[in-house]
Amino acid sequence: MANSIHEFNDDERNENILIYVNGELKPRKEAVVSVFDSGFVLGDGVWEGMRIHDGHPAFLDQHLDRLYEGAKAIAMNVGLDRNALTEAIYSTLSANDMRDGAHMRLMVTRGVKRTPYQDPRATIGSATIVIIPEFKTPRPEVHHKGLKLFTVHVRRGAPDVQDPKLNSHSKLNCITACIQATEAGADEALMLDPHGFVATCNSTHFFIVRKGEVWTSSGDYCLSGITRANVLKVCREAGIPAYEKNFSLTEVYSAEEAFVTGTFAGVAPVHTIDGRVIRDGRGPMVEKLQLLYQDLVKRDISQRGEANT
Repeated sequence: MANSIHEFNDDERNENILIYVNGELKPRKEAVVSVFDSGFVLGDGVWEGMRIHDGHPAFLDQHLDRLYEGAKAIAMNVGLDRNALTEAIYSTLSANDMRDGAHMRLMVTRGVKRTPYQDPRATIGSATIVIIPEFKTPRPEVHHKGLKLFTVHVRRGAPDVQDPKLNSHSKLNCITACIQATEAGADEALMLDPHGFVATCNSTHFFIVRKGEVWTSSGDYCLSGITRANVLKVCREAGIPAYEKNFSLTEVYSAEEAFVTGTFAGVAPVHTIDGRVIRDGRGPMVEKLQLLYQDLVKRDISQRGEANT
């Protein structure tokens, strides 16, 4: 993952982290789940990733909204209400003395099964909840030099096949896309929708800049991205024309700038797509949006800090 948006420098403190597993904090080497767990057996569950700033998860309310909506969509009882889950998140951060430069993965599966079988009625007991906190920040070059994308044959599917808006543990189509892009020498896969329009990337959301306008996909065939929504929000606050719409690769190749968004790295430029150089490094719009997004993160953290005092 030389230039992946998720690339980070190893931190030796992560060897001694405490991981939340069903109400208990376990040392990293002891944090395990059953081989009969629904997540391991079938990828049956939902998850969220969150950046930690000043002791708070950024955009926590939006992440919890998506988690509980996803759980309801698949008829899964999380087992903890929002207040209890929020308390578990903060207790995990406190136990690890994490305030900044950290990332948290919250995972909820349907729980342990009495036999490896897909029917939810084979589940015994309550949901499995795991919270993995890590000292982890993106490498600075991601924000300056950017990424190389490759358009893959794997498409984003319609909601009647597997709804792409669900942040589920089942990510095989995205993994297949990632493999194809990696084998082509790219950092991330650009994925099209069933009609041939640009949809999203395998682990991030995709934007282009044309004539001062910011474009992203219609949203019909991609995850309900929180960073994506927040970038659209700061565009509108700043008076930058921003549109969710269908557009083709032809329009991508002639864009003035391109970038991707995600919880871990925020806003990262794209320099090359399918061998076409979009821009050598970060452009003015991407630089502006990076600053606007960072300001929005600070506002959210400040509000959460005030609410907790």
